[in-house]
Amino acid sequence: MELNSVKKAVVQSYGKLAKSRKKGLLPKLFGCCDSSSYAKQIGEMIGYSQEEIANLPVEANLGVGCGNPAALARMQAGETVIDLGSGAGFDVFNVSSIVGSRGKVVGIDLSDDMLELARQNARKYQYNNVEFVKGDIEDLPLNDQIADHIISNCVINLSFQKAQVFKEAYRVLKNGGRLSISDIMLEKELPWLIKKSLPAHIACVSGAEKLEDYVSYIRQAGFTEIKIKSKSAFPLELMLADPQVNELAEAMNMKLSKEKIEEMASRVVSISLTAKKTG
Repeated sequence: MELNSVKKAVVQSYGKLAKSRKKGLLPKLFGCCDSSSYAKQIGEMIGYSQEEIANLPVEANLGVGCGNPAALARMQAGETVIDLGSGAGFDVFNVSSIVGSRGKVVGIDLSDDMLELARQNARKYQYNNVEFVKGDIEDLPLNDQIADHIISNCVINLSFQKAQVFKEAYRVLKNGGRLSISDIMLEKELPWLIKKSLPAHIACVSGAEKLEDYVSYIRQAGFTEIKIKSKSAFPLELMLADPQVNELAEAMNMKLSKEKIEEMASRVVSISLTAKKTG
């Protein structure tokens, strides 16, 4: 797959999701990210408390995460936090109350439609300590050493240049700053046809890598104290409920039985990890 074409397709797909959400619709678009009416249940399933979900803008909950990175970080009032791939702002708004009025949360996203939806949510619910900036997580439009924390939720797997993403994260973190991310990774390699499939990449599957490779990118960027906080099987019901998986199967002339979906799901795990910049 050509990198620029893949990136463009990903941005277009998430832009379509943002437009649908603004119209009050939540279509099921992604294999790993169920943006249906079950977004609240999915939020609980991946680590958000009922209180968090209830206190955050419903328009920002797209059900497209795979964990709760804010729960991993020891954030304090007055700190600056960067969210890589902030979407409609769900995690940004979640962190906003932690850092308070003296702190700041900056969401980075490449989709104009997502940025518009996030800014609309910020205005509507009066989040005054947040900002949403258009940018590529592989080339952040931010100065060096400005952040106390960097978070990301099921986004870095979409990049084919993960090593560059972590180099950029390291650059914008202050010394002593922390990285807290949730993402999709592989227990076993995917079949070649799925690995090379554009629909599967947009579905957050084919861009996933094995944990040891993922961690190596973080270590090579300069991070230390890399800790795996949680590791869990990816919820099978998301795959079973999502027509994107069946569309992917049809495109490859596969008859996708429940057993085959179970086998595919067994290759994918959700990971939450933290790391520190000590340089």
